[in-house]
Amino acid sequence: METFGKRLTDAIEKRGPLCVGIDPHAALLTRWGLTDDVAGLERFARTVVDALADRVAVVKPQSAFFERFGSRGIGVLESTIRQLRDAGSLVLLDVKRGDIGSTMAAYASAYLDSASPLSVDAITVSPYLGVGSLQPAFDLAAANGAGVFVLALTSNPEGPSVQHAVGSDGRTVAQTVIDEISQVNRGAQPLGNLGLVVGATIGRTGHDLSEVNGPLLAPGLGAQGATPSDLRSVFGESLRNVLPSYSREVLNAGPSVSALRAAAEAAVDDCRAALG
Repeated sequence: METFGKRLTDAIEKRGPLCVGIDPHAALLTRWGLTDDVAGLERFARTVVDALADRVAVVKPQSAFFERFGSRGIGVLESTIRQLRDAGSLVLLDVKRGDIGSTMAAYASAYLDSASPLSVDAITVSPYLGVGSLQPAFDLAAANGAGVFVLALTSNPEGPSVQHAVGSDGRTVAQTVIDEISQVNRGAQPLGNLGLVVGATIGRTGHDLSEVNGPLLAPGLGAQGATPSDLRSVFGESLRNVLPSYSREVLNAGPSVSALRAAAEAAVDDCRAALG
């Protein structure tokens, strides 16, 4: 079984360094001329699949925007995941789960067990019950060739009050998370299965990402204010491992399939140039 790190590296080499989010919030559905209900959600998701699934390396559905419609919304999410994977995209489900013990194991099983109807290539998780609490997700991901992206340095203004807090060993909370993920990924080729989420808008923070040896998901490009040229100041010598992520900047081009494709292609070109 190929590791997630290998599959991601191959996908980026083939399709370019780009992750596109599927974030069907009410305002975007309205912008597309769709109703804010399950029918609108389904139409939106299907259009994004038709436009991007066979050409974008990674697609990142935001689970909450499907969950808000209950069981029927989850049904649309299951169908969207299946269609994306059938077309060759890696699916990174943005769920930001974090818990302990059997509950964390259940979350892991829901998304990382290949027998689950919600099985995806990778998920996002929160480490704030301790990185060790995420071990069930790490173990199941390794067993199934999947990946896990751990929140480290996020772009929301509330984040630094927790992430930049300094512990008794002199490291920030974020650096502790970074170091623990680095240790798990040590020696993996071409990349480890565990990645970090580091916002593209945060600028220079003094955190050391050089030993992570895993993918660095960089949300916040486009409508949130960051540009590909900002990536070097955030990631420095770790730039080679960055997976840039766009959502609204690409999705606002819809509902035209051709316009969505053009927006994604422009984003890939910009990111390739910035990443060298």
